[in-house]
Amino acid sequence: MTAARMAGAPAAPGGVVRAMAIWHRVECLVAVAAFGFIAVVLIGDVLGREVLGPIYRAFNIKGQAGVYAAQKMSVYALVVGSFCGVGIATATASHLLPRVGFGWVPSAWGPMVDRIADVITGSFMLGVAWFGCLYVQSSMTADLRAQAFNIPIWPIQAAIPAGFASAGLRYFFFAAWPVLRPLAPEFQE
Repeated sequence: MTAARMAGAPAAPGGVVRAMAIWHRVECLVAVAAFGFIAVVLIGDVLGREVLGPIYRAFNIKGQAGVYAAQKMSVYALVVGSFCGVGIATATASHLLPRVGFGWVPSAWGPMVDRIADVITGSFMLGVAWFGCLYVQSSMTADLRAQAFNIPIWPIQAAIPAGFASAGLRYFFFAAWPVLRPLAPEFQE
């Protein structure tokens, strides 16, 4: 949104601005932790198999050379990190943005159309989050377990509705206070 279009937009309360900044920081920290965990686990697994494995075989040592269930743990961390990314992309305007329909309405209507679009997008995201909650609830009811660890899988799956709810709620904040909406990049790569 350009400065001219934000001129008539209501200012966001300071508490909302701070809450959104903290919210974004927490999502980024969780995503970085998840992807950092993946890197450490997979590098440890490869080093274990490729460095310790030959040593174990040379001395006829029985045992695990790599990291137990490294691929499974990485997939679980990927789910958490990826769905944090939904909210992060919304907060930074780095999500994919199709250019269909741009310029169809007069530019004077832009702020109103943006707010309507934010409400529609937020509603859609919260709808997806609702179905994600139903999915997680079905996993809880069926007592589905994570392979290799025999722990409930639903806490990991909870990242799915949480990611969509995070994005959906942000769109409602953007509709209420357009000044919070991040500026879109000048071009898409």
